[in-house]
Amino acid sequence: MPILTATLGGGSSSPVLSFLESSSPSSRSHLSIFCPTSPSGFPKITQTLPVISRPFCLYSTKVSVSVSGSPQAETESNEQGQGASNGPVQDFLPSSSSNETLRQARRSADWKAAKAYYERGAIYEGRIEGYNGGGLLVRFYSLMGFLPFPQLGPSHSCKEPNKTIREVAEDLVGAVIPLKVIQADEESRKLIFSEKEAIWSKFSNHLKVGDIFEAKVGYVEDYGAFVHLRFPDGFYHLTGMVHVSEVSWDLVQDVRDILSAGDDVKVKIINIDREKSRITLSIKQLEDDPLLETLDKVIPQDGSLNPGSLGINEESNIEPLPGLETIFQELLREEGIDDVRINRQGFEKRVVSQDLQLWLSNAPPADKTFVLLARAGRQVQEIQLTTSLDQEGIKKALQRVLERVP
Repeated sequence: MPILTATLGGGSSSPVLSFLESSSPSSRSHLSIFCPTSPSGFPKITQTLPVISRPFCLYSTKVSVSVSGSPQAETESNEQGQGASNGPVQDFLPSSSSNETLRQARRSADWKAAKAYYERGAIYEGRIEGYNGGGLLVRFYSLMGFLPFPQLGPSHSCKEPNKTIREVAEDLVGAVIPLKVIQADEESRKLIFSEKEAIWSKFSNHLKVGDIFEAKVGYVEDYGAFVHLRFPDGFYHLTGMVHVSEVSWDLVQDVRDILSAGDDVKVKIINIDREKSRITLSIKQLEDDPLLETLDKVIPQDGSLNPGSLGINEESNIEPLPGLETIFQELLREEGIDDVRINRQGFEKRVVSQDLQLWLSNAPPADKTFVLLARAGRQVQEIQLTTSLDQEGIKKALQRVLERVP
């Protein structure tokens, strides 16, 4: 069997064997050298490079290759240019200084590759090498990057919700997952990855405002709940936020009174910020807005009520529901509202709420007249506003008033 040997010398006809020393076993897959004997007697060299190739810094030297069993080979001094002479065959062993130079050159090249991934927004298939208290360690050629736990995609925790984040991390060691470089700073030696950003690139294009998703509550903050969206493949790929104002039509003081981590909910997409990779969701908008109601819709007009229960009454004959007088006074302070009066009243068959509720008509103002509905218990009062505001302006004015009224 032919024996492949290399020395520090060689004749002028010797090939140039270039190599790049790796500081980690996993990175050797990016430079493979195969040595079947070619017709000329020299080894064939094949290289395999990554999709985004880093600047390739090669350490090269002239070598003489012997394919016989002879323990001798010609040597040549590359630096001194001396003539050939016979000498013992020896393996090529770079000096320690050469090793360090190679390692530094490779690290520099890999930092440039990391910056290229960051600038292009390219997806990198990264192998998880380990983890610590804050996240996962990711192999990037000769470098070691970091994937913070908050940058993990939601599918891992949703798949097995009873597992701790440490147990999830243990299961991911050795796995290869899609990642995006979100920071590549060679000077501070920070190489940060995000799985969320990589998944966003893949799935966000399938979203549009108005889409409805089955979802699972991830965690709850004072200002809202972060909810994981379940896609048709059964996995939770993206996360959006339900603001406290979009949880319910009722006034919500604390989101935690309504939602908890792990709850299954249905949500509607109301906004997508593709530049910031943010999804805004709503739970309440899957129900009819109770402010967009009319008296005739709330109280059936089929004759089932007592005669005269919906009769027209003079304002002076109708006592306002508790709290309405204060609201009337505040409404008259709003610019664009000229008059507020009770137009008629009636009684419902059922009790919707004992508390005072104000609902807006779903009809736009006509002849500067707009209908506002007040409900408490079974009693309903129709309030007529004289205003120059449109429907949206009236709604905002009412919201401001309710914020001022204790």
